[in-house]
Amino acid sequence: MPEIATLAILVAVVLLALTFDFINGFHDTANSIATSVSTRVLSPRQAIVMAAGLNFLGALMSHSVAKTISSGLIDAAMVPEYIVIATLIAAIAWDLITWYYGIPSSSSHALIGGLVGASIAFTASVGIVKWDGVVEKVLIPLVTSPVVGLLLGFLFMKFLFLALARATPQFVNRWFSKLQIVSAAFMSYTHGMNDAQKSMGIITFALIGAGILPSGTNVPIWVMVSCATAMAIGTAAGGWRIIKTMGINMIRLQPINGFAAETAAAAVIAAASAIGAPVSTTHVISSSIMGVGAAKRVSAVRWMLARSIVWAWVLTIPATAAMGAIGVLVIKGLMMLGHVR
Repeated sequence: MPEIATLAILVAVVLLALTFDFINGFHDTANSIATSVSTRVLSPRQAIVMAAGLNFLGALMSHSVAKTISSGLIDAAMVPEYIVIATLIAAIAWDLITWYYGIPSSSSHALIGGLVGASIAFTASVGIVKWDGVVEKVLIPLVTSPVVGLLLGFLFMKFLFLALARATPQFVNRWFSKLQIVSAAFMSYTHGMNDAQKSMGIITFALIGAGILPSGTNVPIWVMVSCATAMAIGTAAGGWRIIKTMGINMIRLQPINGFAAETAAAAVIAAASAIGAPVSTTHVISSSIMGVGAAKRVSAVRWMLARSIVWAWVLTIPATAAMGAIGVLVIKGLMMLGHVR
């Protein structure tokens, strides 16, 4: 392929990846601030400014998750750059669809599903996928992280109930209105630490595939800064449909509930980031909110809404894998048509 064409494709990949990061930011803003806004601990403007800044900071603190995406799932040297274009289009489309309907789905798994589906469609073989990495870094955390988030949220909330059994409601609300700001900040920081790295990984994947970087290389500084910036700007744009779903429609929250949910979720996400597992921050905070609600009473959670969210989780990877595969087939068809002409 001529060098100028390769450069043009790489520019398209970078622009699409930053677009995905921007959309990921406003799609997943709710992960960081829904509980703080719904409990009125922070105004929407205050919450968004804090979340944007800490998302940016968190995105610069590690690249373990980015390395998993760039070299732990697919051999980048075996697929062309347009695979990444199909992947990003699939992930962006899924994010916009679920955002429109107010469903907090996973941007992370949309990206991974698109990448796996596009790569398999290109090679017509499942052998292109590093299944050990997919199972260890994606599928196992996909199942375990929401379960751990739910249990941790439930147990932490139960502990707070016991520890504060004799406290007055005024005392609890006054103190946890302040503590929830700390937990929201922690949640925003860990969200950037895990989620912004997906786009860093996919850009690095494309650079490896083009032969510009060697396999297994660290994420370049310019990629880290640009992705962190796109995530922060997207977070500042807000995602009010999903904030309403998570912070208001699923369960009515008090500051103590928001503190428990955010702290439990942030702890799970921080642990996953440390081992390079690209978990869904959406899954984790959603399940933590469910656990906190169930600790109050099982009927406090609107389980019909929760069921629709779980179905979105289940469908994300296969749906985006199919979309990524279709995108590759369309691109290949257009390229073949161009050669015939």
